[in-house]
Amino acid sequence: MYTYEYERIRVYTARVQWANSKSETTGSREIINRRAKAGWRYVGFIPTTQLGTGTIVEMDLIFEKEV
Repeated sequence: MYTYEYERIRVYTARVQWANSKSETTGSREIINRRAKAGWRYVGFIPTTQLGTGTIVEMDLIFEKEV
């Protein structure tokens, strides 16, 4: 059996031009590395907040650990 935990992160989007945009997350790699050292495995993400255009604003990183 597994237990799951979630960490919410924000995705920062900046318009480069009207038709193009750039998105980046801050701290996701550090969170995944920290969790891995604590015995958690990264399994994916769930978008939790999106704009009408479909752009993801926030997401939950999902981690699992065998109990």
